[in-house]
Amino acid sequence: MLSRSGAFCRLLHSVVADIAIRPVIWTRSWNENGSLIAIVDAGPLYAVADDDDDDHARCVAVLARRDLDLVVPALVVAEVAYLVERRLGSRAEAAFLRGLSVLDIEAPGPEDWPVIADLVERYANFPLGGTDASVVALADRFETDLVITLDRRHFDSVQRISGGSFRILPD
Repeated sequence: MLSRSGAFCRLLHSVVADIAIRPVIWTRSWNENGSLIAIVDAGPLYAVADDDDDDHARCVAVLARRDLDLVVPALVVAEVAYLVERRLGSRAEAAFLRGLSVLDIEAPGPEDWPVIADLVERYANFPLGGTDASVVALADRFETDLVITLDRRHFDSVQRISGGSFRILPD
């Protein structure tokens, strides 16, 4: 576990080492340096943390893309930290948490919570939980339609708040 957890921290740092530091809130899907903003869901982060995961290589590849600025919802961090600890152990969780220092982690703002709650209610029969709803809400706040997720069942079906479908990576 120790080598895996240390490897994750190094991998995550190398994946996002060239991402520019940006302001806390973006107002368009393309940032000032021409990179596309992508909201990151839990599945790809977990797959990067677990090198035995079937989706590990393709998730590493998409998170390493230099044309993307990655935004990770804070609720996603909580979900992934829980999964990493339960499946890979405390050392892997600690490495995951250390690796987050190079990512843009966004907590829902006061204006996001009613949106998240509305989405959970709207998709109650689906169901769409609070974590996935936070991905949708942050995509709306950042005005982006790009989500990095392995959860095609939800994100192929859920509509963006502004209308239309999400573009999903990895392909």
